Amino acid sequence: MKTIKLTAPAKINLTLEVLDKRPDGYHNIKSIMQAVSLYDYLTINIEDSTQPEIILDGSSDLIPYNEKNLVHKAAVKFMDKAGITDKKISFYIEKNIPVEAGLAGGSTDAAAAFYGLNELLDKPLSCAELEELCASIGSDLNFCLHGGCALCTGRGEQIKKLPPISSPVTLIKPLGFGISAKEAYTKFALLPDKTIRNYSEKLMADFTRKYMHNDLETAVIKDYKQLVEIKSKLPDSMMSGSGPTFFVLKDKCQAHFNREDFLIIEDLHFVDDGVKVV
Repeated sequence: MKTIKLTAPAKINLTLEVLDKRPDGYHNIKSIMQAVSLYDYLTINIEDSTQPEIILDGSSDLIPYNEKNLVHKAAVKFMDKAGITDKKISFYIEKNIPVEAGLAGGSTDAAAAFYGLNELLDKPLSCAELEELCASIGSDLNFCLHGGCALCTGRGEQIKKLPPISSPVTLIKPLGFGISAKEAYTKFALLPDKTIRNYSEKLMADFTRKYMHNDLETAVIKDYKQLVEIKSKLPDSMMSGSGPTFFVLKDKCQAHFNREDFLIIEDLHFVDDGVKVV
């Protein structure tokens, strides 16, 4: 049996600008994504078998351990692409990234699955083929694979690495609900003002809070009192992805939140890596 363990970092969106809708139903976006020091850990075991088999387990009771999990979908796609028919593959997901949070927890786990399987099986797939597989599952996987800081375009799968930047980060996640990408983009479509203000280009030229912006935050914030509370207590905070997690570029969260209503994760920082072997 062969084993590998990988770190899979969360991401935040320093900018998220929604552009035009695509023929495939997705929106083109322009987003500066940044990996942060909050990690899931993925352990993969591979052994010979008379037929292909995929087994998932993990530490969280909030995610499925079946074909609905993106790790399972990644394993199926990898085995098909690489022609693997004689392996039993077991995954254990140590879940530390909150689910349904806008932090790419599922995407980063799936990216780790692709990377880890390729390493364990002596790299049957090229980097370009891994990129293609990542893009076939979701919009954030390509970024999660590489991490660091990057400008992400298309539906998010086209990435351009940017010079590393450093900052402390605190995450504030309201508990008890999630916001789907479908909900956020549907509400964005109803906004009367969809002016494109090129925040991403401005932030790349001058890393300052005034150019950090998320169009989806504008679309959903008024519908959730918890999001309004975060923004009122932390005016410099910003939502990540489709939410509902907000982040602020500080070591500690200075405002006082009811810990029964909010998950506060402090003392994080920007990281330059994506998925990697422990």
